[in-house]
Amino acid sequence: MPKRFAVIILLVILSLSLFMCAEKKMKEGPLTISVIPKGTTHAFWQSIHAGAVKAGKELGVNVLWVGPEREDNRQQQIMLVDNQVVNQVDAIVLAPSDAVALRRPVKNAVRRGVPVVIIDSGLENSAEVYASFVATDNLKGGEIAADQLAKMLHGRGRIIMLRLLEGHASTGKREKGFLSALQRYPEIEITSAEQYGGATKASAQTAAENLLLRFRDGQGNFTVDGIFCVNESTTYGMLQALRRHRLAGQVKFVGFDAAASLLDAMKKDEIDGLVVQDPFKMGFLGVKTAVDFLNGKQVQKRIDTGVVFITKADIDKPEMQDFLFPDIEKWLQ
Repeated sequence: MPKRFAVIILLVILSLSLFMCAEKKMKEGPLTISVIPKGTTHAFWQSIHAGAVKAGKELGVNVLWVGPEREDNRQQQIMLVDNQVVNQVDAIVLAPSDAVALRRPVKNAVRRGVPVVIIDSGLENSAEVYASFVATDNLKGGEIAADQLAKMLHGRGRIIMLRLLEGHASTGKREKGFLSALQRYPEIEITSAEQYGGATKASAQTAAENLLLRFRDGQGNFTVDGIFCVNESTTYGMLQALRRHRLAGQVKFVGFDAAASLLDAMKKDEIDGLVVQDPFKMGFLGVKTAVDFLNGKQVQKRIDTGVVFITKADIDKPEMQDFLFPDIEKWLQ
């Protein structure tokens, strides 16, 4: 090899080494983790935000909270994921608003060196891509709702279910679990399971009111014995519709999630039971798992954050206080 080519190669190697050292030096300091929820308005997402902030403070990392306002804005969420990759954050914690549409941006992020931890809702056929999946066992949550509602109805009656949105993996699993478990009760009839509430409480209330009007007999009597709603917004929308039609407390009603408004309604006997997740824990573990992965620690591929069923009798139990009423303001102030 001519001497001058050897010198050129040596200079190239030296330049690359200096560049890599400079890049490493530029990235020194606290890690930056972007947390991208499906939406930002519901109490559920505020609890996830608070848990993520707590993890950031305890672990000494920067937590960026960026998300669409509405849970049905898939394109905005895709854009946010792509932007965080361009901004060279160290990792992303993502609650995908669509199990299929978010696969491309997640794969792109990982390909460009930004690991992704999935929370709340899964991605179809992408387990080999993301670092970990931190979420409720939503199938189990739906099954619990079915068994509890069937128990309240003594194993017989007519039931309606209000869904959320097409493409939502988390609520889709709840719906599947609920309908599957009800097959164990031959004297229970599912009279409606195809209605979607939409992304907001207002749209959920409209859908709920349409259902309530649909199931009236010739004398105007409501002909449904039990109702299941799959998340906070659909539960709240149905609650408002039941109140408006003077049916609150007159029909067995099981919802999902533990927003303050829903717990207050339970105290008034307007809601009979709630399937409750732990969004604060989900936000905390989402960030912690991302940090562990970045630090080279082995992380579990699937982390179950737990789900329980509560009734009015459980609300004031001391052991339930931190679970139902996390100090969100402390972390989001």
